[in-house]
Amino acid sequence: MLNYSSQNSRNRLNQYQMKEIMEANPQQLLIKTYDFAILNCNKKNLAKTNAALQELINALRFDNQCREISTGFYRLYLFCQEEMRKKHYDIVLKILTELRESWINAFNSLK
Repeated sequence: MLNYSSQNSRNRLNQYQMKEIMEANPQQLLIKTYDFAILNCNKKNLAKTNAALQELINALRFDNQCREISTGFYRLYLFCQEEMRKKHYDIVLKILTELRESWINAFNSLK
């Protein structure tokens, strides 16, 4: 009975998380991706942190208007992935946290 209740609770949480993700705008999704990366960096989880960084890389646009900025983010995300492999968690955590704060400030300035 305990396992069923625990599983049922996890299913409700997963449904809630899926609903939240499906209804999120692009800015909210970006922040959620940073949150996931930061959480897993704190846990020293290489695979999940690097998966989140890969999602950030995949979201970059390299068209004419965004090429220079996207290239900078691309290099920074690759650097973070490499630092995670080297177990330099503090460096990655600092970068991700500062980027997250910068994005939040940028989004708030648009309001």
